[in-house]
Amino acid sequence: MPVNTQSYPGATGLTRRQCLLAAAGLAGWTAPPLAFSTSGTGTTLAAAWEADNRYQIGLVAVNEQGFAIQHATPVPTRPHALLVEAGGSLLAVARRPGDWLVRWRPGRPEQKPQWHWIEGDRRFNGHAVPSADGGMLWTTETDLETAEGRLGVRNPASLEKIDEWTTHGMDPHELLVLPQRVGAFPAGTLVVANGGIATLPETGRTKRDTTRMDASLVALHPRTGARLGQWRLADPYLSVRHLAWDARNQRLGIALQAEHPSPDDRWRAPVLAIWDGECLAASPEAPDLRGYGGAVAALPEGGFLVGCPRANVVAAFDGQGRWSHNLNLAEACAVAVGSSQWWAGGSTGVLHANNQSHSSPNLAAAKTIPRWDNHWQVWPFG
Repeated sequence: MPVNTQSYPGATGLTRRQCLLAAAGLAGWTAPPLAFSTSGTGTTLAAAWEADNRYQIGLVAVNEQGFAIQHATPVPTRPHALLVEAGGSLLAVARRPGDWLVRWRPGRPEQKPQWHWIEGDRRFNGHAVPSADGGMLWTTETDLETAEGRLGVRNPASLEKIDEWTTHGMDPHELLVLPQRVGAFPAGTLVVANGGIATLPETGRTKRDTTRMDASLVALHPRTGARLGQWRLADPYLSVRHLAWDARNQRLGIALQAEHPSPDDRWRAPVLAIWDGECLAASPEAPDLRGYGGAVAALPEGGFLVGCPRANVVAAFDGQGRWSHNLNLAEACAVAVGSSQWWAGGSTGVLHANNQSHSSPNLAAAKTIPRWDNHWQVWPFG
């Protein structure tokens, strides 16, 4: 489908893309790397954030003593998920309003970002994932006319849409390709989280009617988009949002966000569910986590970490979804797990520790701390 070239209101002769890029100051602008004066072995994370009234994506270097932004580039509206691609590129997806994709190569200013803009009657929902063979790129989207969920099937090189599938629900959010067989579902099966909430891009986070929520987890055939299975939680007010694969226990962890009319019900609601290929079940008897899981990551030894910004903690769960303990971090949200360490972003810095259970975390701080978005990825390139 063609790139959206509709005019932006009040700007005669300019497309929406041109106006957004100009308003964000993106015309050739790339943030210089900040000096990183701390010592010791560190890690680089791909991240998205807001700072100085500007949305950015980039690379963040973290070690025992602190963290610093190494490379950054602005984007016109809120970025959400990041996809680290082979060859050293980073794909970022817009969220609220989600009308752009960008492929950017950090540290290589001679290569301009590759922008793609969605059709006028669709919006991106913040996530993308490649097929197991790399031949397709999928993006979660919403049809603005019907509020129905759509899966954009895209050429991974050009980012152009070549097909579109239904997600059998509303508000599709994160999606994941199964790395191995789970029950009856072979490796390569596509799993999509339908958040189940109807929203409009012009009203941001405002929900249209939570009494008609219909959240679900759906498995799709990776070649045809045919529905292979669909699961719902017993509580209809739990929105299914983010996904993480636990390879040790062969289970999928799903971060939940509660939408109950009563604040007490929301606060006591679970923030994690587990899918084992047959059943989808919320975690039992978790403490008050304000009913909001901002992001989820799986640990190599099994189990999950959930960033809970409204409870100001990173919550740890075992592979069966049972709550284990909390780690304090103001506005904790973004989480990432590597082979030997994990990291979580909050308003006071970056919390990090080794992957062993109950290891003592350290807080890496900086003079200025941006407002992190939900998702981080470990950057594997030197």
